[in-house]
Amino acid sequence: MKLFECQSCGQILFFENTVCEQCRHPVGYLPEQTLLTALDPAGERLWHPLEPSVAQEQVLYCSNHEYGVCNWLTVPEPGGRPFCFACRFNRTIPNLQIPENPERWRKIEVAKHRLFYTLLRLKLPIHDRREDPENGLVFDFLDDAPDGSAPVMTGHSNGVITLAMREADDATRERMRVEMGEYYRTLLGHFRHEIGHYYWNLLVRDAGRLEDCRTVFGDDRADYQQALKTYYASPAPKNWQDSHVSVYATSHPWEDFAETWAHYLHIVSTLETACAFGVSVSPIVKGIGRASGGKLGDPYTEACFEDIMQAWLPLTYAVNSLNRSMGLPDFYPFVLTEGVIQKLAFIHRLIRESRKD
Repeated sequence: MKLFECQSCGQILFFENTVCEQCRHPVGYLPEQTLLTALDPAGERLWHPLEPSVAQEQVLYCSNHEYGVCNWLTVPEPGGRPFCFACRFNRTIPNLQIPENPERWRKIEVAKHRLFYTLLRLKLPIHDRREDPENGLVFDFLDDAPDGSAPVMTGHSNGVITLAMREADDATRERMRVEMGEYYRTLLGHFRHEIGHYYWNLLVRDAGRLEDCRTVFGDDRADYQQALKTYYASPAPKNWQDSHVSVYATSHPWEDFAETWAHYLHIVSTLETACAFGVSVSPIVKGIGRASGGKLGDPYTEACFEDIMQAWLPLTYAVNSLNRSMGLPDFYPFVLTEGVIQKLAFIHRLIRESRKD
């Protein structure tokens, strides 16, 4: 994530801010410019960006701003209050009559908007249901039935990403993480994983790359439901870390692709943040590598894969060690073996080849 500052007073701003904490100017995010801007009133619900490089003279907040779940801006449109780019992909929002759901929805949208920040920075194609009625991207945020029957399953199917609302409860999500033997389980992680399935459809299946992908991840024609049954009924495969970033990635090539995709997004997003803060890691132990936040090119668009890995590995060693010094779990509890790195390299090439210019 980039660093932002208030155009009125120079105070640092963070991606989710809706107001500058120093000068109290309202702020909003312009996705086309990847810019958080302070705002002056310009009429009923209309705002004028203080950022001089912005061409729009008037903008307004997304319609979901009134619920406290979105700070993105859009341009006025005739016939109503429009949604921002990220929110227009929502098909089903939570039932806001349930007392816990407004806060749950806020947490979900924080994660989803960070996902869309990354997708736009990577310049990836995104098709909604109007552009592609059968496979366009939409989100359903669903509650379990009140009687506990038929719990909602988080997942992806033909462009529809479903997220169970219980995932926004920290205690519930942590309990599930432990019960399922996962190292890592977050809302942002869910979004990055499920969007990986969407892009497998769009960039692999529908773009003539099936054979190339199968060479790296295996034959996706293996029965998916049977593969999951086998996975949940069996112990972890021996030496799974040699070629998979997580145990779940061993269940089926589709899940291997989605897990690897999610980790690539973890990497480029975190490296951008490190670069924005000028974080430099130069370990004295030989063989670890060297990372310099000030020298790495933009990991989203410029840095080559080798430079990304050279920056990422020592950064994770350093931050994991800092966490352990505080008695905390590892920041990045994964091992990137040579087999995993080759899969990440495939994702890197796939994204760079698929960018919209």
